[in-house]
Amino acid sequence: MNIPSWYILLDIISMVCVIAAFILATIFLFIIVREKTCHTVPMMLIANSCLAELIFASNLTGMAAFALGNDIKQSLDQDSLCIFRGYMTCVAYNLQNYSYLLQAMHRYVAVFYPTRLYYQSVRFQIAMIFLTWIFGIICPIPIVLTGQIKYDVDNQICAMPLGFSFVLILFVFYAYLIPIGGIVFIYLKLLRYVKEIHKRVIPVNTLARAQRELKMVQRVVILVSILVALGIPYIVFLVMSFFTSAPEYYSRIAYTFADISVMSVMIALFQFTDPIKTYIMRTINRRPNTVFAIPT
Repeated sequence: MNIPSWYILLDIISMVCVIAAFILATIFLFIIVREKTCHTVPMMLIANSCLAELIFASNLTGMAAFALGNDIKQSLDQDSLCIFRGYMTCVAYNLQNYSYLLQAMHRYVAVFYPTRLYYQSVRFQIAMIFLTWIFGIICPIPIVLTGQIKYDVDNQICAMPLGFSFVLILFVFYAYLIPIGGIVFIYLKLLRYVKEIHKRVIPVNTLARAQRELKMVQRVVILVSILVALGIPYIVFLVMSFFTSAPEYYSRIAYTFADISVMSVMIALFQFTDPIKTYIMRTINRRPNTVFAIPT
């Protein structure tokens, strides 16, 4: 097969982006485990997001490496892990979106139910994380068992083919619309609440707490907005497939944007997470101690 050279260029861009995301996620997790100031409930939820992004980046690295190898060799062979990587893409995408929903939900509870400390406790958040991971792992299993994940020869990838499919629409609903819609709903609810309490006479600490939590949810919305914006090519091709055939190279373009989005989210996460940024900047600016010999 004569593979166009721009396919290989997209493969290289994808490899660079996902490897960078993998490295950043690993560094962030190391800092959260090592630094005592990061041992809080909000940072635990951020660590959950970093772990989800790490798994996502690892899987995307395998997909990009396989596509690049086949494109260079001008080969169309399917490897033994292709279907598994297609399944893990669904799992990691689930875990990524619901990890950000958990962060928004925690901020929501802190504002509207400040006296219900159990819902803000470490035990409850661990239980919620565990449930989202179980949900994320189990839900894509029927997709594999029904043979929905197939090897796309043109794009050198295993994924669900586009088209009007009940399984595909269901996946988009529970993996994309529910978590993203939940995050936007929480943000708008907090924004409305902060505007209302500005008009009333309330304790200063109540207003400050609400504004602080609103700012944190706003950062989550920005992270999700990056994912949504760079996921537009896939949505365009998906909608196009309902009426006509999508271009044969659609997955290469869509997944390249997805790879860029993962790296962009990790960079934004660094910018928004003050304890991680403080630790890294302190480490960079730390000067080695110099010992001078004093003659006697």
